[in-house]
Amino acid sequence: MFKKENRSLSFYIWCLLPILLFFFIANISIGAIQIPFKQVVYLLAGQDIEKESWRYIVLNYRLPKAIIAILVGIALSVSGLLMQTLFRNPMAGPYVLGLSSGASLGVAFVILGASFLPVFLQNLFMSSAGIVGASVLGSFSILLLVLLLAQKVQDSMTLLIVGLMFGSFASAVVGVLTYFSTADQLKRYTFWSMGSLGNLDWQSVSFFAVAVLVGLALSFRSIKALDAMLLGERYAASLGIPVKSARLTIILATSVLAGASTAFAGPIAFVGLAVPHIARLLFKTTSHKYLTLASMLLGAILMLLCDMITQFPGQAFVLPINAITSILGAPIVVWLILRKN
Repeated sequence: MFKKENRSLSFYIWCLLPILLFFFIANISIGAIQIPFKQVVYLLAGQDIEKESWRYIVLNYRLPKAIIAILVGIALSVSGLLMQTLFRNPMAGPYVLGLSSGASLGVAFVILGASFLPVFLQNLFMSSAGIVGASVLGSFSILLLVLLLAQKVQDSMTLLIVGLMFGSFASAVVGVLTYFSTADQLKRYTFWSMGSLGNLDWQSVSFFAVAVLVGLALSFRSIKALDAMLLGERYAASLGIPVKSARLTIILATSVLAGASTAFAGPIAFVGLAVPHIARLLFKTTSHKYLTLASMLLGAILMLLCDMITQFPGQAFVLPINAITSILGAPIVVWLILRKN
């Protein structure tokens, strides 16, 4: 019976792959300049296309953005699943440990506090690389504090509260910086906080991909512990799971995934909270092997779809990705929950 169920789940996982491929190609074809779907397929296959200008647009702008969308969807969805299982809280998300607030604090110091820096440092930190570096530094600082506390705190719920306090403290500091900032600084910080999948070169995409792969490796290493933790840490310990080290691995995996996503794409809301619920409702399993794979694919598909909606065909402007993820995702989750009940 279990083998039959596993085969069925594996079949559904494989069915998501062609859907992901379709949305990947459709995402590349949509933009201010429409590129026919067939021409995108030819281009990705290395064949000749009608206009060489399309090749430049795809390879330098749309393909990196589509890959970033996939990586963000995977990172946030898997990290959200890890946090919901570790804390046994359906409202836990990838940013529950304060990582997003730490990244926001680092970026706020760079953007909102730039006027307090020397001119040569302003030019350095206000670049795209400087903002990414500040986000990484802020998120990494919170990560170190959380890991230190995780070794001393025995209860995961206490760790959750501490993470929320870190987030509140960082938000308060950002509020103080906001009070003393100019209109231009506030505008730039607001645009960053709305999230963005574009404006990244191939080197940034490579760094992001490596971080996601490291986070996924740690996540799959924790699958056995996650399955045991569904009934609590005491039950997991009774099964011989080293709870303390497993908890540290899960926190580290979440921090790498969520921190990298925030650093390269900004604090994108909703995806990490909602996609694990969608995976559970659609696949009807508690096995984290299948939930992790399903969350990866569903998160990537959802992010590609949301990015497509932000693009108005034939128009140069792009809507904020944060707004679209919430507008599109919230009704889907409500509908799935009502349908289940």
